[in-house]
Amino acid sequence: MGLKVELKPGERVIIGDSVVTNDDQRTRLIIEGDAPILREKDILTVDEADTPCKKIYLVVQLMYLSKEATAHHETYFKMVREVLSAAPSTLPYFDRINNNILTGMLYKALKEAQRLCEYEKELIEHANSRPDLRQKCAGNG
Repeated sequence: MGLKVELKPGERVIIGDSVVTNDDQRTRLIIEGDAPILREKDILTVDEADTPCKKIYLVVQLMYLSKEATAHHETYFKMVREVLSAAPSTLPYFDRINNNILTGMLYKALKEAQRLCEYEKELIEHANSRPDLRQKCAGNG
């Protein structure tokens, strides 16, 4: 038996190279095969990738959906180095993401990249809650 995916009215899902948009009723699909599948809630667009870690998520998403994931490795690892130099505390996330990428577990890498984005959000919120850090980041400190 294949993967069961329930779609809400109007919900989209990527299956392989195609975007499937549900009609106006709840639908259940049973998908058999080896194509990458990505629900709308997990899809990040270029416009939504507005932070360094979201951009990394986007590249991992491209790897997952691509027939040639290694084509994105150079961009990914360059971005990882930049984030690590700015936020060394992200290393455990990248260790897990990298391990999943290098072992071909790209969906798991994508899920770990989501956790990285949540951590980045916490870091930003923490920095924004401290006036002394905001001034330093703005160059006023």
